[in-house]
Amino acid sequence: MAHITVMGAGILGLSAAWELARRGASVRVREAVRVGAGSSGGIVGALAPHVPEQWNAKKAFQFDSLMMAEGFWARVAEAGGRDPGYARSGRVQPLADDAAVARARERGENARDLWQGRAEWRVVPQAEVPGMRLSSATGLVIHDTLTARMRPRGAAEALVAALATKGVSVEQGDTAPDGVVLWATGIQGLRDLGVDLGQPMGNGVKGQAALFRADFRDAPQLFAESLHVIPHVDGTVAIGSTSEREYDAPDSTDAQLEALIDRVRALCPDLAEAEVIERWAGVRPRSPSRAPMLGEWPGRPGHFVLNGGFKIGFGMAPKLAELAADMILDGHDAVPEGFRVTDNLKRKPG
Repeated sequence: MAHITVMGAGILGLSAAWELARRGASVRVREAVRVGAGSSGGIVGALAPHVPEQWNAKKAFQFDSLMMAEGFWARVAEAGGRDPGYARSGRVQPLADDAAVARARERGENARDLWQGRAEWRVVPQAEVPGMRLSSATGLVIHDTLTARMRPRGAAEALVAALATKGVSVEQGDTAPDGVVLWATGIQGLRDLGVDLGQPMGNGVKGQAALFRADFRDAPQLFAESLHVIPHVDGTVAIGSTSEREYDAPDSTDAQLEALIDRVRALCPDLAEAEVIERWAGVRPRSPSRAPMLGEWPGRPGHFVLNGGFKIGFGMAPKLAELAADMILDGHDAVPEGFRVTDNLKRKPG
């Protein structure tokens, strides 16, 4: 039986720990602060695909993981009895003009092949899609059926409950014992990796988000004017987020979030009078390549890195967990080009 320590109790670390334990490994999880202390403690939870064009390894990997997600989160929920709030609810995007409509229809043709008939990207009249009201200048919207949602905190709690059924609990601590270690420690982990390797290995991007009391739990999420609007299963709607490369206070909200709230109220009539019940801010770890980073820690035999998910990491968690377990337990490296730690050594943080 393999004995493995996972450092970090965010979504990526907990997902990998679950997959390792599910395969029979002896796993321990250590967390320096608390479960979901970083971006995994947020409120948005949009699992949204890249547009179906200019296909590459990252987009293919993301598609595979999004298709795995329903089964992954269902198994987690069944094991631990906690709901991660997952649903493949789809997404609606308004189309501003004829050029946008033509581009969206071309992408819909691409999606028929690239998404293998397992999900759709359609241009339809706005009135055909139920859910929250949204203004579209053309009267047309994109409706895709691949986009999903989850509650980040709920997902972390569900993973902790599932791990408990395997005898795995989350320990407090920031040092790793001897043996095999998987480092999934967010922005601090990127800093530590950079110091060890003598070059920057990513940075943090602050995001601010808000949570409304509004029950649209069965509605698709919206994406308009660079804003995500995500109805959750608990009768709330999350909106977000800002992307701030420069910031003084990583976990406090300010006027930028208030402007976001005002924009969403104007964009979505159903949220115009809804109560804001939470304001949140946190820092998301971004690797130099912007893709999640997975692989051996150079110069540290038996140590591995899983980090840098930024905006797309939650959606890729099921596939990343699978590949991490393959690598650690079987020595099988199926990590796509551009995702490895060594690939990121060749890049400068952008």
